[in-house]
Amino acid sequence: MSRLQPAPSRANTGAMNGYDFTFAGTTLTARGSGALWWAEQRLLCVSDLHLGKSERIARRAGSALPPYEIRDTLTRLEAEIEALSPSTIICLGDSFDDAAAVRALGEADHLWLARLQAGRRWIWIEGNHDPGPLNLGGSHLRDMVQAPLCFRHIAQPEARGEVSGHYHPKAGLRGPARPCFLADGARIILPAFGTYTGGLRSRDPALTSLMQPGALAILTGPRPRPIPMPR
Repeated sequence: MSRLQPAPSRANTGAMNGYDFTFAGTTLTARGSGALWWAEQRLLCVSDLHLGKSERIARRAGSALPPYEIRDTLTRLEAEIEALSPSTIICLGDSFDDAAAVRALGEADHLWLARLQAGRRWIWIEGNHDPGPLNLGGSHLRDMVQAPLCFRHIAQPEARGEVSGHYHPKAGLRGPARPCFLADGARIILPAFGTYTGGLRSRDPALTSLMQPGALAILTGPRPRPIPMPR
């Protein structure tokens, strides 16, 4: 069975805020923010931004949440871009809370996204919340292969070298669970990057059925750290 291994010690941008590991013959960094960094390809991957969630909740349920989650999410994404200077960014699905949230995006946020996209390849992966085309620049794909990795929104049990999102995994040994990456020899599942996103405990059968024995949960935060995936 393929096993996940820590990467050899090396200098890398933001090393104090990331956990380096090898996966499918690549060296990746699980960032404390919840972003995944592939330094060799200068590729930054984030999942489940759920932009416009407060607008969607107000529209459908009439409840009002503080309408600042787009600003907060894009501020944190911009900080990762400034720290790492990626040439490719993959948004791994559910970038918007629904199609109407895309249409409701304000002019300032349109301009903000255009500024973040400028000079780099930007890939919107199709999610279950935002399956339609996004008229926001970049490319819109169902999934993307950049060998040896495949990027898609929802994990497929038979896949290998897969990077996905969707489940918003969380884990912890003591105290409140924290958003985390789940990783084994076959797949990585990213935490949700968006501000207004809940989470699914790693013990949930939806996750334990996907992850191999010996999988890691890499907890996000100022000092990301791996723990055995709680089951």
